[in-house]
Amino acid sequence: MSLELFAHPFSSYCQKALIALHENAIPFRYRLLEQTDPQTQAEFAALWPIRRFPMLRAGTRTLPEASIIIEYLQLHHPGPVRLIPDDPDAALQVRLLDRFFDNYISTPQQKIVFDALRAPEARDAHGVAEARDLLERAYAWLERQLDDGRPWAAGDAFTLADCGAAPFLFYADWTHAIDARFHRVQAYRARLLARPSVKRVVDDARPYRRYFPLGAPDRD
Repeated sequence: MSLELFAHPFSSYCQKALIALHENAIPFRYRLLEQTDPQTQAEFAALWPIRRFPMLRAGTRTLPEASIIIEYLQLHHPGPVRLIPDDPDAALQVRLLDRFFDNYISTPQQKIVFDALRAPEARDAHGVAEARDLLERAYAWLERQLDDGRPWAAGDAFTLADCGAAPFLFYADWTHAIDARFHRVQAYRARLLARPSVKRVVDDARPYRRYFPLGAPDRD
């Protein structure tokens, strides 16, 4: 069954799904969601009226949400990299960390970025301050989690949790820098960015860096 991914390379959630596809070299058709392609935009909106990407089309089935896409790929297009462990307890820990990166790294990071896109009179200074505080607490929690020297979020194996951690920490450090006292988090981010599947999505997104509203730093 052929796969089509409706996505944009600069989106962190699209990168999350793309990393999983690249990890196991799963063939797919990339349906690029650009304003210059209204036909693809209209097809996407008809399939998924919520219009949040990524979305995977597998035959007659449509699957939104990056985590669900990755679960689907493991069930129906398994490869050598098991992104969700077979052991139920280990899988539960991976899913917990996946939710952590979605809710406590990506969500506050996007709050800050989306606020910067608003007109000055519509900005939410209090909400941005809360988002920065949440990122600080999330960095501190993750620093403790990585205390046992694990190379990846859930242990020795690269998993679903790392698929999300890679783009979310990538953009989070641009948005609210990871302080030097969180040296394990900084080292983990560096390991993620060195992984070939992650490096590929970062490189594919380079042409779009000018769109980052806070100004993309001259690094990474």
